[in-house]
Amino acid sequence: MYFILFIFGLIIGSFLNVVSLRFNPGQRIFDSKIVGGRSHCLNCQKQLNWYELIPVLSFIFLRGRCLSCRKRISWQYPIVEILSGLIFVFVPYVLGFKSLIFIAIWILIFLLFLLLSIIDFRHYIIPDSINLSLLILGICLILLNSSSIVHSSLLASNSFLGYYSSILGQFSNIWLNHLAGLFFGLLVFGLIIFISKGKGMGWGDFKLAGALGLIFGWPDILISFMLSFLLGGLVGIILIIFKKKKMKEAIPFGPLLAIGATLVFFFGFQIINWYFRAFL
Repeated sequence: MYFILFIFGLIIGSFLNVVSLRFNPGQRIFDSKIVGGRSHCLNCQKQLNWYELIPVLSFIFLRGRCLSCRKRISWQYPIVEILSGLIFVFVPYVLGFKSLIFIAIWILIFLLFLLLSIIDFRHYIIPDSINLSLLILGICLILLNSSSIVHSSLLASNSFLGYYSSILGQFSNIWLNHLAGLFFGLLVFGLIIFISKGKGMGWGDFKLAGALGLIFGWPDILISFMLSFLLGGLVGIILIIFKKKKMKEAIPFGPLLAIGATLVFFFGFQIINWYFRAFL
């Protein structure tokens, strides 16, 4: 089962590569010009044959070069395909196949994380359509969690922090809990934008923070943001040391928000458990 899911994930990852590489600011994310048409080499424009489009394997067999013009193929292709495959494997593994609808929504969320990370890294923007899609998926999750459809010991408290969520002041009402996460995300990033006069964070990050807050709720979103800012500081220091960025140059924060949320999903309880045991 997991092998089949992984192969399917590789195929979806190949599609995400097409969307992210054809996307330009101002376009709709799933515009017909982006998702339509045959795949071609971005350098020589030659249409690719089927054996050049096999996820991961084509990159290996072609030794990372276009068969026609011998231009190097970006490592983004196999990396995104493998990450997509891992999403299809490990999301069901963590959630335990309790509800196919529930799992499908979380898989879509992580695929959107992957897509927005690529686009933000390339263009320094997060399309509104992705943020809106995440917001809608967050509402779907709340509806499922508040019904009798989902039964998972992992999400018994609707938190990936386990019993630590009650220590951090989780609300008993699921809607109130997730709306609190939404407003917390908007408040934190709104204040950053206001204080920095728009230089410290973009409006795409602001909207993404709100969507993540709705998806994860309180207090998961607090831990997610903390991890994102810690990673951002670490990445910034490394880039400055290696002279890839200057002190006041911006770095795309969308991928860091996605990574912080991913860490909470997969390791939220372990991270906060380690923190309490080490420092308290």
